[in-house]
Amino acid sequence: MQRPLHSLKDDLMASLVVFLVAVPLALGISFSSGAPSVMAGLIGCVVGGIVVGFMGGAPLQVSGPAAGLTVITFELVQKFGWQGMCAVTVFAGALQVLMGYSKMGKLCLAISPAVVHGMLAGIGVVIAVAQLHVALGHSPKSSALQNLLHLPDSLASVSGGSALIAAVSLATLVVWPYLPSKLRQVPAALAAIIFGTLTATLFAIDVTRVKIPANLTDAFSLPVLPWSQLGAFIGAGITVALVASVESLLCAVATDKLHSGQRANLDKELVGQGAGNILSGLIGGLPLTGVIVRSSANISSGARTNRSSILHGLWVVLFVLVFSSLLELVPLAALAGLLIHVGVKLVNLHHIRELVKHSEVPVYGITLASVVCFNLLEGVAIGMIAAFVLLLRRLSSLKVQVEQEEESDRILVRIQGIATFVTVPRLVSHLQSIPVGREVSVNLEVDFMDHGAYDALEGWRVAHEKMGGSVNLFPSPALIATAKVPVENANVAP
Repeated sequence: MQRPLHSLKDDLMASLVVFLVAVPLALGISFSSGAPSVMAGLIGCVVGGIVVGFMGGAPLQVSGPAAGLTVITFELVQKFGWQGMCAVTVFAGALQVLMGYSKMGKLCLAISPAVVHGMLAGIGVVIAVAQLHVALGHSPKSSALQNLLHLPDSLASVSGGSALIAAVSLATLVVWPYLPSKLRQVPAALAAIIFGTLTATLFAIDVTRVKIPANLTDAFSLPVLPWSQLGAFIGAGITVALVASVESLLCAVATDKLHSGQRANLDKELVGQGAGNILSGLIGGLPLTGVIVRSSANISSGARTNRSSILHGLWVVLFVLVFSSLLELVPLAALAGLLIHVGVKLVNLHHIRELVKHSEVPVYGITLASVVCFNLLEGVAIGMIAAFVLLLRRLSSLKVQVEQEEESDRILVRIQGIATFVTVPRLVSHLQSIPVGREVSVNLEVDFMDHGAYDALEGWRVAHEKMGGSVNLFPSPALIATAKVPVENANVAP
């Protein structure tokens, strides 16, 4: 058993690592989310670490602002303004608390992984393309398609200073995993920001840098309900709640695979995430989710309990109070390089390979393209429709073979796949092609048969026998065991 003092030491060291990973990511996510100040991301870090760390049900998961909500947050800030976005975050958090107390944690996972991964990949493309404009010294456009269309213009009038800083930041992130282990003890995201900032300082490059409010209390912002857009506001809150919940719970499940300690309580985690979003929205922070990058860093650094997450939130508070002036040295181009890397990493090749094995790449591609071409909500909706269509197609994957034995007049029928009401027209069409009065052997080699399919088969059998024929059914043992075919109608194949 772990000694309490030893456990606290492990949590303390892990919290420092998570703090160093979280701060640069929070700065970049704030910048790309359309928040009025990078302080919105840091507030989210503090609330995610302390509140969700204390109340959540996944002890080693670390929560905070996440790239997965960046696109939808940006869209909602444009629609409702920042204070309206804060109100959306509060409402979404309240919905999450309600979902947690209603024991809906596992239901939130009942979304096709192809849709979830396609959504994240689409978000990654949107982030990377938008930040590419910033890296070239320009402002991002209003949509992903506009960013793609105007990319040639930005390339034609590139700012050499911004491009150099972004390239240094991006190159650091790419090279860092291949450096000696002693160097890699410094988180890659922090190293990227440091080298990008040093490049701007050493070469005296005149670029836009991070702005911090002169009075830190100005960073706090109260939510304002957009009464004139109440319907859209409710829809936005539901969207943020669902996306944040799915991402957090998927992260919790993934985090459980990285350690052998206490398993995540998904309903409790939803309540914790909801409480965190309520507080974050009330004081002007970004919406929160569980974040796999910080969580994996937490576990790999030796965290033992939720104290690591709570402590990392306290380190952020200390940093803001004492060293906030250092943040104003950071060029936006350095953050752009970091965000381009984050966006590209969201297009996860491992996930794509897994989806190839299960023939779900079309759903992934449709979701990704829809998120890029439309917006997050419409993209996810289209992806879920595509997943449902694929499910229906699989449910209709029934193969029916009708053959005549060479040395007799007996007809052999083989039915393979999944027999449901969707496949009844195809099944009946083949059965009705069998001449009347013949002896028929039907081999049911199906994984599943619903009442509609069985009713169609039984109806044909009764009719065929009334016309002077005979029918022998040879169902699979699974169908007999589950009473999909009554025992009196089941023959055992010789």
